[in-house]
This record gives sequence, C-alpha cells and structure tokens, in this order.
Amino acid sequence: MFKSFCNSPLGLIAIEAKDSRIDSIQFINESVEMDEIENYHTKECKRQLNEYFNGKLKRFDLEFNLKGTEFQKLIWTQLQKVLFGETKSYNELAEIIGDIKKVRAVANANAKNPLAIVVPCHRIIGSDGKLTGYAGGLWRKDWLLKHEAEFSNKDFQTTLF
Repeated sequence: MFKSFCNSPLGLIAIEAKDSRIDSIQFINESVEMDEIENYHTKECKRQLNEYFNGKLKRFDLEFNLKGTEFQKLIWTQLQKVLFGETKSYNELAEIIGDIKKVRAVANANAKNPLAIVVPCHRIIGSDGKLTGYAGGLWRKDWLLKHEAEFSNKDFQTTLF
C-alpha cells in the first residue's frame, strides 16, 4: 500500500494506492503521522489535486479503483459525468439511472464515495438548492462549489441550511 498526503485549502488529504491505481482520497480531520510511501499514482494524484486547487485543472485524469456494490459504482460513474462548475440534485441522479424512487439509495451511495473531489460527490445538492450531506463537511462542499464556480465563470450561490 502506498500513501501520500496533500496539503490543501481544505486541510490535509490522504491519498492511498496499490501498485497500479488510487484506492482512496479522503479528508483527514485529526492529526496523523505523515509517513509517506509514494508511488507514481500517489504523486500524480497529489500533483493533479494541487492543480485543481490552483484553478488550473477541471478534469482529473487518474487511474483508480472504485470498490463498492454495483449500484454504488453506477452512481459513482454518474458523478464523474457532472462537469466542473455544475451541480445536479439527488433527484436528478435518480432520474438519470431510471428510478426516482431510489433517491435515498443514490444519496447513500454518494456518501460512500471513496475518492473525494476526484469523483465529484460534492457537486450533488438538494433539489431545493441547499447543500446536504458531505462526508468532508458541508463547509468543504460549499468551498469546493464556490471554487469551481469561480474558475468556470459561473455564478453559484449556496445555501447551507
């Protein structure tokens, strides 16, 4: 297992990989020993995250593993189609997969996304435009959406509650 850390405007991000693919990208909320054992994939992920935070990268080009149920993988694949600076609602995702009754399942799959930022679960909002649910914290989701709006020249107003 390879591990790297990325200092970001949102705090520390841990990146984990096996030999050939990224397995996990998660925000770290507590102090950890930053023992890094890097490989090409963790270094490239860190580089691309830094470019994203500097407003220079709008689409990630990384090799990664999506480990989850078939339904989770379906949702995570759909998340990757939501472009930089855009948002969709949980209802819209449920409609895209063909079953509006699965909106809660969509939200649960979204919450279990193992690849923060790269698989952009932060781009999914409530149908009323409010920010709901984000494993990294709503303040991070708000920041990410405003960051993307700034660099995509789109106006985005978020409502936390």
